[in-house]
Amino acid sequence: MKLLPYLIGLCLTQLPLISVQAQTWKAVEGKISSPWADKVNPASPLPEYPRPQLVRSNNWKNLNGLWNYAIRPKAENEPAQYEGKILVPFAVESSLSGVGKTVGQDSLLWYKTTFTIPAKMKHTILLHFGAVDWRSEIYVNGKKVGIHEGGFDTFSFNITPYLKKSGTQELSVSVWDPTDKGPQPRGKQQIKPEGIWYTPVTGIWQTVWLESVPETHISATKQTPDLDAKSIKISADIESVKPGDQLKITALDGKTKVAEQKIEADGTATLVLQQPKLWSPSSPFLYDLTIEIIRNGKTIDQVKSYFAMRKSSLGTDKNGVKRMLLNNQFLFQYGPLDQGWWPDGLYTAPTTEALIFDIIKTKEMGFNMIRKHIKVEPARWYYECDRLGMLVWQDMPSGDLGNGWEPNLGMMGGTDKDRTPASEAIYRKEWNVIMDQLHNFPCIVVWTPFNEAWGQFKTIEISEWTKKKDPSRLVNSASGGNHFITGDMVDLHHYPNPAMPRPDLFGPTHAIVLGEFGGLGLPIVGHSWKENNNWGYQTFKTADELFEKYTSFMTTMEGLIRKGLSAAVYTQTTDVEQETNGLMTYDRRVIKVPVQQLKQVTDKLYNPSLVEITK
Repeated sequence: MKLLPYLIGLCLTQLPLISVQAQTWKAVEGKISSPWADKVNPASPLPEYPRPQLVRSNNWKNLNGLWNYAIRPKAENEPAQYEGKILVPFAVESSLSGVGKTVGQDSLLWYKTTFTIPAKMKHTILLHFGAVDWRSEIYVNGKKVGIHEGGFDTFSFNITPYLKKSGTQELSVSVWDPTDKGPQPRGKQQIKPEGIWYTPVTGIWQTVWLESVPETHISATKQTPDLDAKSIKISADIESVKPGDQLKITALDGKTKVAEQKIEADGTATLVLQQPKLWSPSSPFLYDLTIEIIRNGKTIDQVKSYFAMRKSSLGTDKNGVKRMLLNNQFLFQYGPLDQGWWPDGLYTAPTTEALIFDIIKTKEMGFNMIRKHIKVEPARWYYECDRLGMLVWQDMPSGDLGNGWEPNLGMMGGTDKDRTPASEAIYRKEWNVIMDQLHNFPCIVVWTPFNEAWGQFKTIEISEWTKKKDPSRLVNSASGGNHFITGDMVDLHHYPNPAMPRPDLFGPTHAIVLGEFGGLGLPIVGHSWKENNNWGYQTFKTADELFEKYTSFMTTMEGLIRKGLSAAVYTQTTDVEQETNGLMTYDRRVIKVPVQQLKQVTDKLYNPSLVEITK
């Protein structure tokens, strides 16, 4: 799979000269920082190509860098004067933004920058935003281009009609984010951070970039493997398609063409692979993919991508218990709860090297899965999981907790409480878009619509809609929440020691999983967000004591796997703000237990003799 060097080559073409202005930028002091904070180049932060599933040559321009910013009352228009500089794409509350201020529901965050269009970028110009939290209005040269609502999904606008014929162009963005005072999905953010709730994230927090495309161009693709049929179905969304346009789709193993098909532009190709190489954590093989629009025998547009042959499904063991399968084989899925927060960038990793670090260390510790906890990562994070071989359980970011919270109802008999119509509509829209945008990443094997009854509503309807939309993955309807007879698994949260739902009650119809356990705390002086009032579910004074307890958990887990447990999630990858129950400190400078020790005891969970699948 040769996409990685291609992406690296693309990012190298985007490095600008360091300006005097950039040299004056300074991160906000007063908090711990990761080792990569000092590697942030303010003239070119996060310069890498941001979209590894839809790559076009080098007709793009990264707009990350120092922009003007201002915080103004919500009722005011764009300010005549801006307050200072903010480093995009780091949220205004973060230290790496250079600002470190809170915005709140009564104010707007304004951005302003200028750019030029390189001569090589002709035809249609698209403006892409990786993610902006939450409601953004976009202006180009003083004219409103559009509005977007959603804090975790990418969005784009065709800005060609708003551009001057030449010279400097002006881009302004206003952002409103009510954090925990609104009905929108917001994950772990809270205006007053405490306990398991963290600092707000407002504004641009992923890469902003320009792309030049032909008038007729591919805007999205959908790639769904069918392992049993040894095939993959591929289709594309095309802008400004014309009668007679065709799609040419080519799959490659390195430089060797393994399948090719030409179809109508609005059709779906089925590429058959005679001897497919399967993707798994132990062998994460990726095929290269080229998709072209053909008109009158000529290529009008071309994108490069990749795919993998893997299957996520259920089977039954010899005791009649449902089990989670990967590629029709039982594989115990075990990984950390991964919040994806950074002490210096909050939602945004300081560099791509930092982004990849957590995945690499997770794998070295012996885990084969990550539960991405009520957050959506940049596309490059999922690409690295694909490349490195890491299974992913993807949560929908929670929100509107007050409307859905029904405590102490137990595993069965829970009730859904209605959200407001506006809140429900926002949830459905954002979950739909998130699933669409992440569909092509083979690492994702489980969708989780709800976590711990936080905003849980119409569970059966939402779970069945999720399964119908994507039958190629399993659905964990409510991780640790009010359980309904729907979805593919029943999920218990149990701290600190591992436990499991009753296999005689749930096992015949659902896979049984332990969605959260552990939470073993170990604060490290000099590497904690706060020196006092930190917490874990059980706190230790030394790493040896923590590891002894963790080892006992792994011994218990082996017995649970034999009884029917299919997967487990340990809390958590890193400390996060007040929480000190990570395997690594929040600043990633200390790994609390050596990775080889963790791997030695964790590897025992993957013993194939623990479970026998019969069908």
